[in-house]
Amino acid sequence: MPARKICRGCNTSFTNSGYLSHLLQTRRLPCIRVRQEEEADGLFGLEEVVIDDNNEAEPHTEASSPQAFEGDYFGDYAPDDFDDFDRYQGDSDDNFDPLAGDAEPPLDTDEDPDDEDNEDNEAQDAQNYEDEFAWEAPPLSPPSRSPSLPAEDDDQQAHGDLRRRTFCVPFPNATAGHPLPNSRGQTEYEAFKTTTDGTGNNPYAPFALKVDWEFARWAKMRGPGSTAIPQLLGLSFKTSNELNGIIDKNLTSGRPRFTRREIIVAGEVFEVFYRDVLSCVRALFGDPEFAGLLVFAPECHYADSDHTVCVYFDMHTGKWWWAQQVTTIVPIIISSDKTQLTLFGSKVAYPVYMTIGNLPKEIRRKPSRRSQILLAYLPTTKLTHIASLPARRRALTNLYHACMSRILKPLRQAGVDGMMLASGDGVLRRGHPLFAVHIGDYPEQVLVVGCKTGECPKCPIPANEIGESTDCARGLRDFKKVVNALQTADAGPRTFSRACREAGIKHIQDPYWVHLPFVNIYQSITPDILHQLCQGVMKHLIAWIIDAYGAEEIDAHCRRFPPNHHVRLFLKGITKLQRVTGKEHADICRFLLGLVIGIPLPPGASPSQLVRAVRALLDFLYLVQYPAHTSTTLGLLKMALERFHDNKEVFVDLGIRAHFKIPKLHSLDHYIECIKLFGTTDNYDTQYTERLHIDFAKDAYRATNRKDEFPQMTLWLERHEKIMRHEACAPWCTVEHVKAVRLNVAQQCYGAGYLHDALACFIARYRYPQASGAEIEEIALGIHIRRHWTFPVFHKLRFVLEDAQALGIMDDIQDVAHVRPERRDKQGRRVPGRFDTVLVRETRSDAAIGMKRYCVGCVRMLFQLRKSATDELFPMLMAPSHLAYVEWFTAFTEPDPVHGMYKISRCRGPAGERLADVIEVRNILRSCHLYPVFGATVSRNWTSSTVLDSCNDFLFNPFCDQHMYMMVV
Repeated sequence: MPARKICRGCNTSFTNSGYLSHLLQTRRLPCIRVRQEEEADGLFGLEEVVIDDNNEAEPHTEASSPQAFEGDYFGDYAPDDFDDFDRYQGDSDDNFDPLAGDAEPPLDTDEDPDDEDNEDNEAQDAQNYEDEFAWEAPPLSPPSRSPSLPAEDDDQQAHGDLRRRTFCVPFPNATAGHPLPNSRGQTEYEAFKTTTDGTGNNPYAPFALKVDWEFARWAKMRGPGSTAIPQLLGLSFKTSNELNGIIDKNLTSGRPRFTRREIIVAGEVFEVFYRDVLSCVRALFGDPEFAGLLVFAPECHYADSDHTVCVYFDMHTGKWWWAQQVTTIVPIIISSDKTQLTLFGSKVAYPVYMTIGNLPKEIRRKPSRRSQILLAYLPTTKLTHIASLPARRRALTNLYHACMSRILKPLRQAGVDGMMLASGDGVLRRGHPLFAVHIGDYPEQVLVVGCKTGECPKCPIPANEIGESTDCARGLRDFKKVVNALQTADAGPRTFSRACREAGIKHIQDPYWVHLPFVNIYQSITPDILHQLCQGVMKHLIAWIIDAYGAEEIDAHCRRFPPNHHVRLFLKGITKLQRVTGKEHADICRFLLGLVIGIPLPPGASPSQLVRAVRALLDFLYLVQYPAHTSTTLGLLKMALERFHDNKEVFVDLGIRAHFKIPKLHSLDHYIECIKLFGTTDNYDTQYTERLHIDFAKDAYRATNRKDEFPQMTLWLERHEKIMRHEACAPWCTVEHVKAVRLNVAQQCYGAGYLHDALACFIARYRYPQASGAEIEEIALGIHIRRHWTFPVFHKLRFVLEDAQALGIMDDIQDVAHVRPERRDKQGRRVPGRFDTVLVRETRSDAAIGMKRYCVGCVRMLFQLRKSATDELFPMLMAPSHLAYVEWFTAFTEPDPVHGMYKISRCRGPAGERLADVIEVRNILRSCHLYPVFGATVSRNWTSSTVLDSCNDFLFNPFCDQHMYMMVV
């Protein structure tokens, strides 16, 4: 064993040559001092080593026996110095994988988190710096400059169209998307109140207390099923079974339960768990969180006033919806894909998800918005009892379509006749649920349409012509011919086989889409960026580039890219990466063009041709992911694809490819037409549905005992949805009940001086909504409010703010309005009253522009009428729920030209009295804040608790929070 030396700076053992290399390359200060000391003592000499790549290797004199490895330029090595470089261990420390989920290594809670973050970043930078000096093969030959990529004219008009406001043309039929006249259904929030607590006094019902609800939410969403903690906390339920009983009996999810059915194929019985698809449509269409976001009619958007440049983004801007529109269309979007449930073993789930195209794409692609519903679990059997492989494949296909036919069968009649649908605001419409899109990867697409592997699932191009050229206008398969072939199933096996072969379809017994109305399945198959581009074409392109230039040179370029916030560095190269994900391929594409520029190719090959091919595919990848497209940007997309096909022969010249018969490459021809039909690709990309596997399959499986798991998974999902619905509904406009007070006490303590008259006028308006103002006053005089009645009063009004942009991208914001009279605390100290100002929806028909849609009021009292009073005051009517006594401010006019804020004042009557009304709490939008107009000198008599009563003029504050600022501005 060769002698070893120990570095005094780091106490690390090296061989003699390894010790020399260590001191030459070290950046550690103690080791640098050791090198300087040895240089001063003459024990360490620096030599300049020159490697002449032009010298030819000397001929071997001994070729009979292999020579023992004795080291390389950097010295000899001991066995312990070798790493397993064949296995890719990541781009950083062994215990830190930036793609494993957590963005940082675990923190030490004993230290300052900020200091720890800095230390982690420094450690990562140091590791990256050391990786920069890792050994790599020397260059094979001096690099020669390749011809630069010819500059192309930038189409400014194409991108400029996306930065201008579009010109919208609505659907010409006046009934498209319109609600039914004089009809209103029950909203989900109203149904929630009736099913949980009929009195409305407990917003956490059926849980007795708030702590019961919070623990139940934690236990079912995140925590374990322990029984010790409920007993320790003194909850109303003691065991997990009791908690499950409360959830199962008293909570509703707003979504249908799962049904178990048996399907017999090839003499074997299979279980399928699914939900009623029409009930799922009602649940999504009627979700109150989507009330202001649903789209009911198609629109054509143009970038110019002449209506020549079309704009496509959401599904309702595509041509498919425009062509199908009758009254109200509900596009059904189905996605299906198998997923592995365990890291080891063969546990697999086959979930089917559903959503509707009426929701904006920003909502559909966020799992947290609950816009996707798990529709079914399909059987995952491999049918191993069928010995013949062709028969087994045919049976698997028939099993899939038999299950999907059972699940989607209700759409057949509902798509033609329509169904009554209530949106989240209670408005009724007649909707026609039509199957629109089936999202899946290539194997799923082949299974759906019934073509053979290697063929295009959309067009009839021969398999041997796939990838030879591009034609974005290529027609689809003949759907009528396929349907006619499937109808020959009863004519005998030979006739059926011949007809299916001529139509280009497998022998499928009754595909699920053949009976669905207004469906062309070849049109419904959509592009898939994740599998077709990132994991398909770009994966092939990266492999071709590595074959063309060699792994050593590619990795050498990877190690020399400068850092950037948006660019991930692969300091160990990309050629030895294993099990590369779609995200990693996308990260590589950020610098892929820089890898190929400047590297020479073998003689006779054109580097510029390869560069143009790479640039063309990168242009296509980035263009196709635009959130909005115009006719001109689609033209750029087509040109990028044509440029690749014009230059792809360079890979054949290099001997890398013999042909381009790649179905995923051919699928790029269909992207443009799909964007025109269904909107941009982020409407139907599988990367958004792949994320659903975690919530609807993997987490559900972990909650089971791994035996007969699917019934347990469906039950767990139902309970999970019930908790999520209760969480969404319970905090909506809830109030904290304090006590019941008499009318005279309310007028005195809460300052509601005109409560009697205001309440009488409210009752008159509620009973006779069409009456005029004078008639209301006359009717109110005849309404008798008994003095002995008591009113339950409330001191806080809580609600979840609506999305100010109406796009569904903002997080939920909790808001509170306080309505509390003066009181004494436990120490007897005076606590002043607090009556907050709120923003109320204006009910006038002419107030629908800007801030004129709202008005400001000061809430003096929150109360509720008891059942005995509502029975007397509202006979034969559904009584109102929570009410508010509000003192009004003047209406919004125009903002000040200097500071841009609105000025408002107290509304007063002829005698100076404050004008007030009783309104329903549901008309209150949120709390608001006012600036008092102090004048040149502020009155010293005003205080924070009295300024709303003392001051008369105010400025509306738009800067109280981000939500308010977005509303006002």
